[in-house]
Amino acid sequence: MPGREDIFLKAMNEGHSAAWDQEWSKAVAAYRRALEEFPDNPKALNSLGQALHQLNNVEEALQIYLRAVKVSPDDPMPMEKAAQLSERVGDLKTATEAAIRAGDLFLKQRDTEKALENWVHVTSINPEHALAHSRLAQVHEKLGHSQQAAMEYLAIASILQRAGNPEKTQEMVNKAQSLVPNSNEVKQAQTLLRTGQLLPKPIRAKGGTGPIRMAQVKQLQEPTKKAASGLDPIAEARQKALTQLAEVLFDYSDENSPAAQDRKGISAIMRGTGSLSAQSEHLKIILHLGQAIDAQSKGNESMAAEEFEAALNAGFTSSSLSFNIGYLRFKGERYESAQRVLQNSVKHVDYGLASRLLLGQIISRKGAFREAATEYLEALKFADAMTAPPEQADDIRQQYEPLIESYQQQTDEATLRKVCDNIHGLLMRADWREQLHKTREQMPKQDGDMAAPLADMILQVQSSSVLESMNRINQLARIGSLRSAMDEAYDAIQHAPTYLPLHIIMGDLLVQEGHNADAIAKFSVVAHSYSVRGEVLQATKLLRRIIQISPMDLSSRNRLIDQLVARGQVDDAIQEYLELAAIYYRLAELDMARKTYTNALRVVQQGNASRDWNIHILQRMADIDMQRLDWKQALRVFEQIRTLAPDDDSGRKQLIELNMRMGQLDRAMSELESYITHLESQNKKELAVTFLEDLAREHDEQPLVKRTLAALLHRTGRMAEAIPILDQLGEALLEKGDKQGAMEVINQIVLMNPPNVQDYRALLNQMQNG
Repeated sequence: MPGREDIFLKAMNEGHSAAWDQEWSKAVAAYRRALEEFPDNPKALNSLGQALHQLNNVEEALQIYLRAVKVSPDDPMPMEKAAQLSERVGDLKTATEAAIRAGDLFLKQRDTEKALENWVHVTSINPEHALAHSRLAQVHEKLGHSQQAAMEYLAIASILQRAGNPEKTQEMVNKAQSLVPNSNEVKQAQTLLRTGQLLPKPIRAKGGTGPIRMAQVKQLQEPTKKAASGLDPIAEARQKALTQLAEVLFDYSDENSPAAQDRKGISAIMRGTGSLSAQSEHLKIILHLGQAIDAQSKGNESMAAEEFEAALNAGFTSSSLSFNIGYLRFKGERYESAQRVLQNSVKHVDYGLASRLLLGQIISRKGAFREAATEYLEALKFADAMTAPPEQADDIRQQYEPLIESYQQQTDEATLRKVCDNIHGLLMRADWREQLHKTREQMPKQDGDMAAPLADMILQVQSSSVLESMNRINQLARIGSLRSAMDEAYDAIQHAPTYLPLHIIMGDLLVQEGHNADAIAKFSVVAHSYSVRGEVLQATKLLRRIIQISPMDLSSRNRLIDQLVARGQVDDAIQEYLELAAIYYRLAELDMARKTYTNALRVVQQGNASRDWNIHILQRMADIDMQRLDWKQALRVFEQIRTLAPDDDSGRKQLIELNMRMGQLDRAMSELESYITHLESQNKKELAVTFLEDLAREHDEQPLVKRTLAALLHRTGRMAEAIPILDQLGEALLEKGDKQGAMEVINQIVLMNPPNVQDYRALLNQMQNG
């Protein structure tokens, strides 16, 4: 049954509108509704693929583009996208095949530039791809690009020589010589053939290593991919870390990727200098990450660790990098180095469990079983909370505190060894999640809502006295006996002075009694203790509580940001940065506000945050620069906004007006013409007219703006509206004594060829001769 076209068109329009506003999730939903009506509509498939790609949902975007390829096999665009996304996920075979086909289709449409671009990209992935070099050679030769064609023929010759075909090899070299007889490269090739030597291998085009490293990581993961949960926590974390590092390398290597384009311009703004040093750092990072992944894929883990550390020293920091270095150093039995670097990943949500397990093994091998038991218990707490129902996770974490404290006082080595061995045996297995679920099912049911920690069964340890005290404190607080509750808390604290949940309850009681300053001091100390222990989630919750009580507590907000970044909650950290900057702004501390925005921008670049933050933060920075009358810096920021969001008319207008204000009229007009050209290329001529009308109205003293408006009206077939604008402008210029300007305006009218063009020609001759 055919779908309804009215519903389809409405959904498509809603999708386009959302995409225009960069609301990609809404765009995806709208395009899906459109496809429900017509599942094989090529335009809807391509639009959905683009929106999914913008959301970084690479796998699904690829599948959508492959559907579009089946529906429209002669359309090069989805074929090219399928090639790019296949490369992105490390499927280089599909990527090269699709790119070759995309190039053929573009050539069929006489778009030789796009055809060449796709074939060149194939050679960047596989320098010895004979078909790609053959296509490039033929097209370059037909276009008269003799030097490029000759180099491609030499590449084909090298490939054929290694395939054992000397006759064809000589034929290709002769072909190159016929195109560029005086080329040194061709002469060298002829000499090598005469002396029976091998020709140089084709060189990989720039930017081709990132996808290859991604493919290597994919191969490393293949043996473990068959089982749904066939990895222990350390292996899981290693796999995730390698994948994230390969993705980073892909973005750094691909100069045309959105992330790389953002990084170039924004790093210059943050540094306030040229980009030479930034480029040098990026090149070092690319080099070391690429060599590290290459070495690890070949089993050379010692070299991989050295290269990863070199990337760290070059300025690249991430929890995935720290964990991978710690893991490799552990395997290489360099325990001191491993222990030191794992401290940087122990707080991250993706690597905390594995880092604790590695630290437990390292410390137990040193014979420090008390400290090792603490690490193993922290690992069990992490795993227990991770696999428990979400609503019980916080309670479970709190109940581990007295358990950990009791083992910190334990002196019996046999008992401590048993703790380490029990937890290691439970977690270091492929089915650890299933095992934890089974253990929880076997536990006796608790009275009330509070779930017991798995450690109670695994370690056969009870800490009921402290938990009973907490229950009594809560009961007294609920009936309003705050003083009695506080007395009970003071009594309990004598028996468990380092049990942090008890201190939190005391802070809650202080808040209820109205002693906010004392409560903040208490929460602040407890948050610091949790942070030192690596309990970032608990520290974060307490810092949020402090900010809720006292929104102007800047110190706590800064600490909260640090905790969020350490935990990998980049978007939350950026939101807190914006709140902090807003506070500084309200206090009229503009320098501190801008510095805070700059820090937020740096976190966006280094973390896995949404790219939409870039525009939002840059706009705030530009506003501050304008208020400080730092027009030069504001100009740089607006230029970066223009690059990242070419359709942002507000940013474009600010950029044009700022150039006018600085007396840079030529640059202002260049920006204006660039924006109008961009809008016309997007078939948004009415929007361009409205933009120019508003600009001309606000800047009546700028004749070039009115002339640009008139020219646009003429191009859109509205000459009757364009001529009066130029008439008025010419008269105004004559009144000001600007005869030359008036003549240029009249000449513009003549070029439009209105019905009374002879009158304007006569007027122009009269002014030229008068």
